[in-house]
Amino acid sequence: MEQVVNVISEKYPCRKGLIQKLYQLFGDGDPFPPAVYLYGHTSTGKSSILQAFLPLLEATTKHAILNAIECYTNKILFETILNRLEGHVPCAANGYRSLTSVDCMKDFVAQLQRLPADRNYILVVENAERVRDMDHNVLPILLRLPEVSGLNICTVLVSDLPFEKYFIKTGLSPVVKLFVAEYSKKDILVILMNDFELVRDQLRMELESNKNAANLSEEELDKRLKILSMLTPDFYENYLNIFLNVFFKVCRDLKELQLVALECFHKYCEPVLDGTIPPDDVTRLWRNISKTMKLALGTIYMRMGNVNQELLRPMPITVDGQTSSESVEQMQTMKRLAQNLELPFYAKFLLIAAYLASHNAAKQDKRLFMKHHGKQKKRLQSVNAKAKVSEKMATQLGPKAFTIDRLLAIFYAILDEKVGLTCNLLAQISTLIHLKFLIFSSGEGTIMDGSARLQCTVGMDFIVHIGKMVGFNVRQYLCDFF
Repeated sequence: MEQVVNVISEKYPCRKGLIQKLYQLFGDGDPFPPAVYLYGHTSTGKSSILQAFLPLLEATTKHAILNAIECYTNKILFETILNRLEGHVPCAANGYRSLTSVDCMKDFVAQLQRLPADRNYILVVENAERVRDMDHNVLPILLRLPEVSGLNICTVLVSDLPFEKYFIKTGLSPVVKLFVAEYSKKDILVILMNDFELVRDQLRMELESNKNAANLSEEELDKRLKILSMLTPDFYENYLNIFLNVFFKVCRDLKELQLVALECFHKYCEPVLDGTIPPDDVTRLWRNISKTMKLALGTIYMRMGNVNQELLRPMPITVDGQTSSESVEQMQTMKRLAQNLELPFYAKFLLIAAYLASHNAAKQDKRLFMKHHGKQKKRLQSVNAKAKVSEKMATQLGPKAFTIDRLLAIFYAILDEKVGLTCNLLAQISTLIHLKFLIFSSGEGTIMDGSARLQCTVGMDFIVHIGKMVGFNVRQYLCDFF
């Protein structure tokens, strides 16, 4: 047991407790539990650890890993399970046919009963919440496969939702629940520190490949490579501490943090490789990287490839005495980001409507979006309320939660043309959520029934440029500027 746990823990640190629990369930030779529910937030290592752990049991156990998003019908789900348990791969040689045709639950159970009973079987279903949308008997049967097939088989459901979201009127069989907690700041630091050698090698390769573009002489290149080889893990740890102090409160997704940490590290190392700042001068290095990290905060979830690198290198701009160069650079950055972001026409209006809903009070909607809203009495209290300082402005206090109904009402109010409420329109709301432009504040995963409450995460400069692209004046519909 210790050997298996140690092998996987070296590859996936800070998850030793989860690996030990999995080994206790599947590696001791005891009969498997009928079903295991593995849940937790995204990017916490659930699927990766299973994919590393299950091949170590190949001597006695066959496993099948499938994604419920790909298996969108019962027939595809059943045939995929049987194909992978038997090791059958549809290809050109067999005409891309499945091992056998399975049209209903009865046929699926009959095929399972034909499998050798002297082997153990583990079925892993990722994005298991999609199984709820299938026929009503699919999920109950998956939780009772040992009973209906007579095999030592276990179904492992992997999802982001708690198991209470699966309950149905007829009830479900009990399952073993394993919760995978989010990585702490200390855990993420340990994981990112494992990438030090890889990051340094990648930086070395970029220096060598961009030698001509940067107009570096052989002597200067050798000097930089020598400084790079002298960088210690302590230098990288100091950088990661600075990086996590900025980003950890905003993002807990390990994959996104790894990507942005790599992009910012290149900028962090530039003055060190130039020789302008010594590697141990943390204060000056922080001052040099602070603007870059501030810009990277606005693009952390967007995954826009080379655009991110361009955003982290603001173009030199000459300005007059009234506007600071930093603010102009930030405006230019947001403008380039908005221009490079490819969103459908209606999705841009939905994003604008979401921003207006997040930064306007609901009681002001009638005055802002209706032509005949009645007269507003001027009282001393309302006059004093309009004399806002910057700290009290809604655009400075942060986004507020709003409902889907209010979002759609504002969307139809600001859109000049008439558009029906179609599935395509609702799908664009889901796209904005997937891009992290909108986030759930409550009722996660319940967009269709209207009970979800959302928040808009984009900033003022970004939404103003989006509005200019579609010919809409955002400031005209904000209470702070009314």
